[in-house]
Amino acid sequence: MYKLDYDSPIGIIEIAATEQYISSILFAEREEIQFFQTSEMPQLLLKCRKELDEYFKGQRKDFSVLYKLEGTAFQTSVWQALTTIQYGQTASYKEIAQQIENEKAVRAVGMTNSRNVMSIIVPCHRIIGKNGKLTGYAGGLWRKEWLLEHELKHR
Repeated sequence: MYKLDYDSPIGIIEIAATEQYISSILFAEREEIQFFQTSEMPQLLLKCRKELDEYFKGQRKDFSVLYKLEGTAFQTSVWQALTTIQYGQTASYKEIAQQIENEKAVRAVGMTNSRNVMSIIVPCHRIIGKNGKLTGYAGGLWRKEWLLEHELKHR
């Protein structure tokens, strides 16, 4: 497993990868870079950092890096549904439950959303309450608000 930190405008993001795929993109609750670029790192990891940088600069709306989602069939269906929410748009937990044809699973969709380890690329930050209010976000509500405003500004 390889790790690389990206110093984003909203905190350090730790990217983890194998030689074949990105395995996680998570906000690291620390002040300093811990994982630096090395000559042994797979190009995939460097490409992911570059794509995140372009996203934060307002130059990228979609990602092309190969990643792998690991979870139950239900979890992967929820995470796949999240990827259909367009840049600058939002959806509710209920809408995602309907999309995966399991309308009564609204709470389970919420729990699965909170377990997303592919931050930004699998855009769980685009999920809001059905009343239009911001709901929980593993990276912190302030980051969720920042990301949504960023996408609206660069839409």
